[in-house]
Amino acid sequence: MTTKHVTSLSKEKFKAFIESIDVILSDCDGVLWKETEVIPGSPETVNKFKELGKKFFYITNNNTKTRSEFVEKCKGLKYDATLEEIVCTSFLSAVYLKEKKFDKKVYVVGSVGIGKELEGEGIEHCGIGLDQMDGDEVELVQNFKPDPEVGAVVVGFDKYFSFPKLFKAATYLQNPNVHFIGTNCDTERPSPNTNKFPGTGCFIRTIEAASNRTAVMVGKPEPFLIEYITKKYGLNPARTLMIGDNLNTDILLGKYCGFKTLLVLTGITTQSDIDAINGSNADSKNLIIPDYYADQLSDVLKMIESF
Repeated sequence: MTTKHVTSLSKEKFKAFIESIDVILSDCDGVLWKETEVIPGSPETVNKFKELGKKFFYITNNNTKTRSEFVEKCKGLKYDATLEEIVCTSFLSAVYLKEKKFDKKVYVVGSVGIGKELEGEGIEHCGIGLDQMDGDEVELVQNFKPDPEVGAVVVGFDKYFSFPKLFKAATYLQNPNVHFIGTNCDTERPSPNTNKFPGTGCFIRTIEAASNRTAVMVGKPEPFLIEYITKKYGLNPARTLMIGDNLNTDILLGKYCGFKTLLVLTGITTQSDIDAINGSNADSKNLIIPDYYADQLSDVLKMIESF
């Protein structure tokens, strides 16, 4: 089995594909924007989907903002979004703990966005921000007194990641009753240039190694997110499309759920990855093959306008 470029479809097949979809779930970073820059043509494509009566939801593994902050970002980049149309992993971390009836404190290796979402659920937290180390690492280990109220460690993207944070997270996780939550497994973020942009998964893997624990992931493509969006949006998998730029999160989520899938090449996955898929043994069980791919989301708009 191979994947086809969406523009290679006949008008009849493409029209049938679009008419088979009621709900669209889309990744954000690498599909709709890169950091603070909109990807040209994507807002117009999303608007066209909505004009055609499709329900559109923003499903992002980004954990640096709250849902409310994502609504504002969408508006600033010319996307129309409401709070109920956005799912981000800072929010999912708080939902996970709320469902566990969690009533202790969270040690956060991550951003203010996670803290705000926890506060929204009435959950106390600590650890966010710069953790300055006084003295050397031996003194830190000798003198640190763990907070007995901490009952969970949540790890997201942390620009202040440091040895003190690694040490404290691992220390709290010695207790098997302390929840260990990772926002998402992405080891790379879509870069605004040719430089490598390490992602949240790098921090989580480091803490997993230090603590000899495995985090429960709440983002794509994990079961917690699948259960949440399936129930929240009442999805019919056969009439749902997942759009993303990452084979290992976005497209894999779609495959797990039985959604139709569309990969765009404006983020993590490259044309060489597609060439490798199409040149591989079609019987390989390890291949993640999107139904269709496009150079950018606006390729879909061009096809729609050609009806």
